[in-house]
Amino acid sequence: MGLFSQPIKTLDDLFVHTLQDMYYAENQIVKNLPTMAEKASEPALKAAFQSHLTETEGQVRRLEQVFQMHGQPVKGVTCQAMDGILSEAKDVISDCDDPEVCDAAMLSAAQAVEHYEITRYGSLVAYATQLGRADCASLLKQTLEEEKNADQKLTRIAEGCVNQHAA
Repeated sequence: MGLFSQPIKTLDDLFVHTLQDMYYAENQIVKNLPTMAEKASEPALKAAFQSHLTETEGQVRRLEQVFQMHGQPVKGVTCQAMDGILSEAKDVISDCDDPEVCDAAMLSAAQAVEHYEITRYGSLVAYATQLGRADCASLLKQTLEEEKNADQKLTRIAEGCVNQHAA
């Protein structure tokens, strides 16, 4: 069966597996954002991380709603992609001596997380729509839009100050 705990034979199976993947991923993000906020030296970046923590906690609750609406138990499965992104981020950040360069590294890592989330939530919306679950798709679209907005906010912070300060 490879990496999956049970075979994925249908689009519904894939939808549930991807929900489980994202549930795990979002909970990992909730665990890591406080450290990133604490380490950030740029006030705008610190505020963005703190704000996104609250938003991510809401996204976890929204995923729990989707599980319930779809008649599935709330559970996560290890997301190797998210674990890899976060592990790489920790390695790079631990190697930074300059706080402004560390801010740039954390911002880049945060955008890698956002880009992964955008791809996964886009897929989840498409799956839910195809499965006739407009109710689930509607909740997942809210999260997709939040992730896109978070990425845009991080881009503005990077271009507005963090990358210049790191240079």
